[in-house]
Amino acid sequence: MPSDTLWEIAKAEVEKKEISENGGDGIEVCEKSVFFIGSKNGGKTTIILRCLDRDEPPKPTLALEYTYGRRAKGHNTPKDIAHFWELGGGTSLLDLITIPITNETLRTFSLVLVLDLSRPNDLWPTMESLLQITKTHVDKLIVKLGKTNAKAASEMRQKMWSNMQKDHPDRELIDPFPIPLVIIGSKYDIFQDFDSEKRKIICKTLRFVSHYYGASLMFASKSEALLLKIRGVINQLAFGIDKSKSISVDQNKPLFIPAGLDSLSQIGSPPLSENDLGQLHAQTPMDLWKKVYEKVFPPKSASTSKETRDPARDPQYAESEVDEMRAQKDQELEQYKKNSSKSWKQIEFDS
Repeated sequence: MPSDTLWEIAKAEVEKKEISENGGDGIEVCEKSVFFIGSKNGGKTTIILRCLDRDEPPKPTLALEYTYGRRAKGHNTPKDIAHFWELGGGTSLLDLITIPITNETLRTFSLVLVLDLSRPNDLWPTMESLLQITKTHVDKLIVKLGKTNAKAASEMRQKMWSNMQKDHPDRELIDPFPIPLVIIGSKYDIFQDFDSEKRKIICKTLRFVSHYYGASLMFASKSEALLLKIRGVINQLAFGIDKSKSISVDQNKPLFIPAGLDSLSQIGSPPLSENDLGQLHAQTPMDLWKKVYEKVFPPKSASTSKETRDPARDPQYAESEVDEMRAQKDQELEQYKKNSSKSWKQIEFDS
């Protein structure tokens, strides 16, 4: 019996097809992976569909989903392949982050964090949880890689700094993310109607976090012009298309700041009075920005913000017939447990 997994079989079929289409000329096909994580119902699927030119309504993402896109660099050249992964459920399925990021995919992997700007109280907890888990996993893989391929691990560490000019004044003050990172603030059409001071705090905070991690930052909405700009950035990650050199740092307009083009001097200090800043006890700049942000947008309590870990109980996946049968079986199970408990209590054991 063959022991190949479905994934291995599918990969072999794609490789066979590529060789056939290229006339067996042996031209190497480039493969990259882009992993979308972020806020629940934040618009990740919509962005992926737009990047792949798929005109279909987005469906709720259940757990971890995969699709792919192909693109030729020129006439009569093989098509490069981009693997798109998407994590559903916001922060409720963090354990699944480790599945697509492996030793084999690590060196061609990019991360896209999509944050719902219309829910500012959930923004920092979502961002912090997802980035910390991903960074910890990637750091472990790089250490593991270094034990078997020190050169590759060294190249990855050098690549982390590729977007930051050597003479950039903030070079000693930032800590680049171990793999290419893009942060997208979605639902700008709702966010633009927020109070100006609230918009200022959110914009400055996201600019600081993005700059600290050496990431690109951009806002998105249903606007076709914004979606086209986002698509260009994702294509750069997926297929190596040339980067956009445009930049927008005006908080009254959608932000668009490619990695390495911002600075701490332009971002400024956290938007709080000196007296209030002095009362905050923070050990790092990141911790200071977190405290300032959560002072204005306190995170929801664990009881109200806890997301459903069991997709079967998530209302967005409701199916009346299935749910009714499930409820019936649950009742039967509870009744069975009660009856079993009674029968065990009635048994007289020999003393």
